[in-house]
Amino acid sequence: MVAPSDTLDNSARDFQRLKTSVHRQIVDVVDFTKAEAMSEPELRAQLRSLAEYLCSRQSVKVDHQQREAMVSEIMDEIYGFGPIESLMVDPSVTDILVNGPDRVLVERNGILESTNIRFADANHLMHFIHRLVGRAGRRIDESSPMVDARLPDGSRFNAVIPPLALCGPTISIRRFGNRRIQLEDMIKFGSMAPAMADFLILAVRGRMNIIVSGGTGAGKTTLLNCMGRYIPDSQRVVTIEETAELLLQQRDVIPLETRLPNMEGKGAVTQRDLLRNALRMRPDRIIVGESRGAEVLDMLQAMNTGHDGSMSTVHANGTHETLDRLELMIALSGADLPSRIARQYISNAVDIVIHV
Repeated sequence: MVAPSDTLDNSARDFQRLKTSVHRQIVDVVDFTKAEAMSEPELRAQLRSLAEYLCSRQSVKVDHQQREAMVSEIMDEIYGFGPIESLMVDPSVTDILVNGPDRVLVERNGILESTNIRFADANHLMHFIHRLVGRAGRRIDESSPMVDARLPDGSRFNAVIPPLALCGPTISIRRFGNRRIQLEDMIKFGSMAPAMADFLILAVRGRMNIIVSGGTGAGKTTLLNCMGRYIPDSQRVVTIEETAELLLQQRDVIPLETRLPNMEGKGAVTQRDLLRNALRMRPDRIIVGESRGAEVLDMLQAMNTGHDGSMSTVHANGTHETLDRLELMIALSGADLPSRIARQYISNAVDIVIHV
């Protein structure tokens, strides 16, 4: 006698095999350059008809509900986020981690948890990665096996593939919700005292130069976004990031993003390049999403030369380590400054260090 769980497992496997087969046939048949010009109802109707026809040619039969589910999942594969579509629309999910085709984890409320979501196999996961990378205008292959990009919804996407990823392709997605967190929310969550929020608002309006430090995922960019809300609308702000995450709403915000080199190794634009150019753009303030290298010297120069109210974040485990890292990054810039002079330069430029 076959156990009920075995029957369910076989049914799920049959459904997955059928969906994979139909999906591959649809990809072979449909001209998606023309399909993109169609409305979703038109496309869904044609996909449904095609899926019904292809299903009828398979040995495995599916009912109406299964067919609808299959069409929906195939639509997600082609235009959405495939198996992780439900996670991408879940407002409680802040991070999505894919460690190979069989392990998908999410972070909710700061807690990492496993899911029952799976990719069909490593090839399915690789196809998914190539599709997202292509949408972002980037490439990933054996010669360039890492990519960091921004998805259309603003989420930050990172992928690593073999030969660097020894256990198969991996994905890390940092999501940004439609609703931006405000200082009021941090007070409500107990993450910040009201007096601290008032102090930060006054510091921003008073044009203090601010560094936000913290570890990975601590909320540095979130806090920077919160404080940016209090920059007067009359001021011109230039933001500089490797992957755009800041969401300032002032009228005169100029967001700049770095560029990786092309296949010939040319055309790269670094944060330092953008910072030097930003100084020629008549900014009132410059905000660097994360300072991690030689651009620190130029950022401190901007803070010291009339661009008061500039801000940045630094990856560090405390305020003292933040100052040490700033000094180290000045040395990495190639500036031959004695340690005493570098520290004086930092103290003249930075008014406040906030550790989260």
